[in-house]
Amino acid sequence: MGNSKSVSLSKDLLEELKLNTKYSEEQLCTGYQTFLRECPSGRISKQQFEAIYIKFFPDADPKAYTRHVFRSFDSNSDGMLDFKEYIMALHLTSSGRTIQKLEWAFNLYDVDHNGNITKKEIQEIVESIFNMISKEDQKNLPDDENTPEKRADKIWDFFGKKEIDKLTEEEFIQGVMDNKNILRLVQFDKPQKVQERLNEMKH
Repeated sequence: MGNSKSVSLSKDLLEELKLNTKYSEEQLCTGYQTFLRECPSGRISKQQFEAIYIKFFPDADPKAYTRHVFRSFDSNSDGMLDFKEYIMALHLTSSGRTIQKLEWAFNLYDVDHNGNITKKEIQEIVESIFNMISKEDQKNLPDDENTPEKRADKIWDFFGKKEIDKLTEEEFIQGVMDNKNILRLVQFDKPQKVQERLNEMKH
C-alpha cells in the first residue's frame, strides 16, 4: 500500500462510517493511520485478532470465541478484516445500538451462515464463551447456568424451541428485546481490557 502516511480514507467510506458508528471524522482518520501502522497491508489477520485476546486472558482459552467473533465480522469471508470491518467490530462490541448488537449476536451464533440458529450452534458458542470465564468465576454462576450445557438449555428453553427446531433472526431479536435478561446469557460480558487493546492497536 506504499507509505501509510500518504494514504487517507476515501470520502465515501468516511461518510459511511460516520453515519453508522459513534466515531467522529477525526477519530476515524486518526484510527485509520494507526491501523495502517500496525497493519501495513490494510487488513488484520485472524491470528493478529486472536493475539489481542490471548494476551489478556492468560488463564483462559479465548481461541474458539475469538474465531467466532472474527468470523461474525469478516463480512466477505476472506479471512481478514479490513478497516471498515474492524471499525464496525469496535463499534458493535462497545457501544452499538441494541438492534445492531442483536443483529451481530445473531451472526455470531449463526455459525454456518444459513440464516437460522440451531441448538447445536447455541451450544458451540456458549462453550467458547465458557472458555473465556475463569474456573473461579464459573463457581459463582447460578446453578442452572454453571455449565455450557445448562446455559444452552436455558437459552433454548427461553425461546420455547424443541430440540430439533431452528431460530430465525426475527425470533432471536424479538425474544431478547422482550426480555433483556436473555442478553446476559447469549453474550460474553464486554472485556474492557480487550476493548482498550482493540482501540489502541498497540503491541
